[in-house]
Order: sequence, then structure tokens, then C-alpha cells
Amino acid sequence: MRNFKIYLLGVAAMLFSTSCLDKDPTHAILADQSITTVEEANQAVMGIYSDFMSRYLYSGNLTLLPDIQSDLVYAVNGYSNTYGDIWRWNINPTNADIEAVYGSLYKVIGDCNFFFEQVAKWENDIVDDDAYEKLEAYKGEVYFARALAYSELIKCFCKAYDPATAKDELGVVLVSSYSNPGEMKRASLYDSYQFVLNDLAKAYDYMKPEEGTTLVASDYYDSPYFNEFTVQALMARVYLYMQDWDNAIKYSSELIDSDLYLLSSATTVYTNDMSYYDYMWKYDASTETIWKVGFLPTSYGGKLGQVFLNFDEISYRPDYVPGQAALNTYEGNDLRYASFFQDMPTGYSHGLVWPLLMKYYGNMEFVSNYRIYHVNMPKVFRLSEQYLIRAEAYCQKEDFAKASADISTLRQARYQSYGSATLTSENWLDEIDKERLRELFMEGFRLQDLKRWGKGFERKPQEQSVSDGSSLKIEAGNPLFVWPIPQHELDLPGSAIEPNESNK
Repeated sequence: MRNFKIYLLGVAAMLFSTSCLDKDPTHAILADQSITTVEEANQAVMGIYSDFMSRYLYSGNLTLLPDIQSDLVYAVNGYSNTYGDIWRWNINPTNADIEAVYGSLYKVIGDCNFFFEQVAKWENDIVDDDAYEKLEAYKGEVYFARALAYSELIKCFCKAYDPATAKDELGVVLVSSYSNPGEMKRASLYDSYQFVLNDLAKAYDYMKPEEGTTLVASDYYDSPYFNEFTVQALMARVYLYMQDWDNAIKYSSELIDSDLYLLSSATTVYTNDMSYYDYMWKYDASTETIWKVGFLPTSYGGKLGQVFLNFDEISYRPDYVPGQAALNTYEGNDLRYASFFQDMPTGYSHGLVWPLLMKYYGNMEFVSNYRIYHVNMPKVFRLSEQYLIRAEAYCQKEDFAKASADISTLRQARYQSYGSATLTSENWLDEIDKERLRELFMEGFRLQDLKRWGKGFERKPQEQSVSDGSSLKIEAGNPLFVWPIPQHELDLPGSAIEPNESNK
């Protein structure tokens, strides 16, 4: 396993004057210098990890926008209008926040393609077995990175997957070559998902341990690096989105049954009267984290908690506060509520007192030692999601006993007492919906969940909520569940990229 070390290799500012599909790598190794050794290959991989630190991805837009757009939070009178168009559903093809997500994901893809192209020039000449094994591992990480980026593009810019129509629906532009990207044209949704699955299969082949290897849990949980279990985690998620219930169960089960990861208990005290669950959010360390974006005080991405707190060491001036309807889904013995929310007065003239989202207050080591607020390491894959995936897939197969057992296991790690769940053919979707909302609050899943379930939502005004957007009813199938393709991509000379309905 890699030793924990994040190399910040100089990520350049996003430039939208050229296509998101045509960007030079912006690491220490430049295009004209190439990648010529295994050590330089390692540096390039570290550069790809640093790509994921972007405030446009998991530590910012990619996580925040889908949930702000949905029914989880409300804009507060006096707010800064950050992400305001997203909140109001006033989303157009020139929206800079969405452009940034699109461009940042294709930057990851471009850097992966550059890596493969350069390494292919000399990898067959390697004679040292140790060097060859290292390169194989690096290739596995890069295949996973590309698969992850494409999976997020599909989630944001494509319709929900229906096996009956996927071959006729628009997917994303698939680029597997750096020098010869090919025609700028969207593949089918089916082919787009197959591309992701193929990359994941390659990643697993390169990263799986040799037969007979003893796996040590501490080498895996809470890792900032990709491994064979991050592959399984994404496989489970992708197969759930593809409505392939058997494979969703298969891969989530392999991960759960590995016993390398353990749900962080909200009832067991870890230190200073802090539970293991509290510690996960306050210090970004946990036995249930499968992969997190690793930050250091000197190199970190965006500030996930900024828009929920805007704390200046004097007062809180949140742009967004939790919606009352979402808060009401938490039961009285659900300890997640106290971990996530705290009644606090705001610094606005109207003096709103509300349960503010403290989930992303900031890594306490960063806060205490460096006075860096609102920075938390995004925990992109957690064991809890795998239980939720498997439970939903079991329900789709009408195996409600096993689904109930999975939800009960999750709740018992989160509830003060009891926590048993009983899922039936009549209530399972409502129960899964609520459990995913409670567990994954503001982690970027909500819009996709509503889209793939064919659900809409309704906002109703609450105390000091912004009038424009607080009364909003979104029907299932609204075109803006699928983000518009950035206009500059459509307008480029030679572009054959087809727009989404939301572009029109």
C-alpha cells in the first residue's frame, strides 16, 4: 500500500476558452517532457489524485450542487447568492458552476489518457520485476480514476439508466486517447456505462492482491488511495444505477463481507466523549471510509461547509440551512441528527435561530492548529452506502428480509437504541428514500436518487427562506434533473455533441 503522502503538483486554473476535452496535463511533468520512468509515472498518478482535490469536484460543486438543487436545504434571506441559480432551478448551458464540474471531470480523463499514452511508449522495455509491478499498480489506479470521472459525468449529464432504452439514450463523449481524441460526439448511455465497467475491470485486474495474500484492515480503511475495494464500491454503485440488482448485491456483498471495514458507531465513545461516528466527521478518520480525498493543511480543495456556516469567528451567516421537511425525517433516537445539526443563532439582522449544518464545520486539527474552517476531506465511498445499495437491490428483488437486515445493521450503528427496520413491498421505497436522505445528507446523491426513482419534490416556504425558490414544485422527469451540456462545448468548431433537453 502507498504511504500517505499527497503531492500537490500545481493544478492550473480552469480555462473554458477551449474544449474541456482538449487540455494539457498541468502537473510537474509537462507534455513536452513526457513520462519516461516508473518514478515519473508515480508522480503523474499523484497529479491525478490532486485533480480530485479541486473545489469543483468532491470538495465543492460536484458534492454540493445536486443537493442544493433538490429538497434538502433552503436559501436564507441575506444569503450571498452563491449557487443561487442552482437553488432556483434557473439553470442554463452557460452556468459557470456546472461548466466547472464538466471541465474538471474531463481534465481528470485527459490526464489519465496522457498517462496511458506516455507509459505505452516504454512499459514493454521494463526488465526489473519490482518496477514492473509498481507500474501495474499505477495503471490500476489510473483506470479507476478514469472510470470514476466518467461515472460522475454520466450521473450529472445523462438521464437515469433504463435497460430497455439505454442504447437509444445519449451518454457522454468517450475519449480514450490523448493525442487522437476522435470525433466530439456523445456515445449511447449503454456504451458509456460499458466503458466505465471495462475500465473498472482493468483496474481490478491490476490492483487485486495475489492469491493467498493476507489483507490487513488498517492498510485499507480510511485510505486516500484507490485499491481493489474502491473498485468494488464503484461497481456496486454503478450496477445499482444500471438496475442490475444481482451485480449490485454481488459487489456490495464482497466489500461488506471482506470485514476490512467497520461502520463507525454513534454510541461507542472514542475519545473525549466523542463517538466514533462524530470522530469521522470532526477528524476525517474512520474505519468505514473506503476512499477519501486526502487533504493536508498546506494543500486542500474547497470548503464544503462554507455555504452552510460562513463562520467568521464572530457569527454564522449561512447561505443555506437544512429544510424542515428533511430534518423531520430523523427520528428522536437517531444520533446522526446531533452529529449533523446544531441550533445556532445567525448573524443576520432577522436573527434566525435554526439547526445549522455542522457536518462540514471543518477538520478539527485544521481548525485548532491553523484556524482553517469549513474544510473537510470528502468521503466519497463509505461502507454505509454499500449497505444502502444492497438493501435497495434486495428490495427490487423482493427479498425484504435481507433488505431489512441491512437497514437494521446501519441504523443500529446510528441510533441510540433499537433501530430495527421492517421493509415490505408497500413501504420499501419510502424507507430507502428516507434512509439515504438521512445517511447521505449533503454528500451529493439526492438529485440522482430522485431522478432514478422517478420522483419529484416540492419546497414550501420556511422561516426566513428566500422567496424566489422557496415555493417550488418539481415534477418527476423535469429536464433539469439532467444538467445541460456546457454551451461552449456545443459551439466549438467540429463539435458533433448533441444537447440535452435542458439545453433548449
